[in-house]
Amino acid sequence: MITGGASGIGAEMAKKFADSGDRVAICDSNPDAIATFSESRSDIAVELADVRDERAMTRFFGRLDDAWGGADVVIANAGTGGPAAPVEEMDFEAWRDCLGVNLDGAFLACRWAAQVMKPSGRGVILITSSTSGQWGHPNRSPYATAKWGLIGLLKTLAMELGPHGIRVNALCPGAVEGERMERVLNLQSAASGKSAEEIREGYVRGTSLRTWVTAEDIAETAYWLASPAAGKISGQAIAIDGHTETNSI
Repeated sequence: MITGGASGIGAEMAKKFADSGDRVAICDSNPDAIATFSESRSDIAVELADVRDERAMTRFFGRLDDAWGGADVVIANAGTGGPAAPVEEMDFEAWRDCLGVNLDGAFLACRWAAQVMKPSGRGVILITSSTSGQWGHPNRSPYATAKWGLIGLLKTLAMELGPHGIRVNALCPGAVEGERMERVLNLQSAASGKSAEEIREGYVRGTSLRTWVTAEDIAETAYWLASPAAGKISGQAIAIDGHTETNSI
């Protein structure tokens, strides 16, 4: 089960697992993204649900309980980049919305995962954080705060659930190519006064491999972490970022 699975990183993860023979269900709050995704992947179960809406998510989880009896792998992936502004100009409701999607959504997915996995004594939970959860990020305080919070959640759940055979790890992507990152570049440009291209170059200069990351890179890592090959890996925040050297942005 993957939240935020109809586009970007979530969609690539869903395809990777399904193409490898797994049954996959996703939820997403974007009806247009769901429609587009469903047209190309009728083999993946899709649900329209906002991860901040406990009732909607409970209905979604209930359907999975009835159909599958739970899930072996749960990926709390839904997130939003949130607003970009200096902290003194940050809108409170925009702050709360960013934390709600990133933190509350992950909590609801992880709570359900624990409920359905503990009786079987096994399972894998993956949480999509960010390298912004390992570094600060000027002009994006809500996003950085949320992603740091997800690291705390993963560390705690790994301790709680490890004795029940459940592994918990976090994926920490760097700058991922795609439409969402283009929007982020434009937001940061407006907040900082730098051009979007200047910010783009800053991301590249800040990594030792001098490259951006693709959604496929994240999907490959997620699939490996969920596999028996990673059977002794838990409690880790794993960066997929070309090795961040500095936060030069």
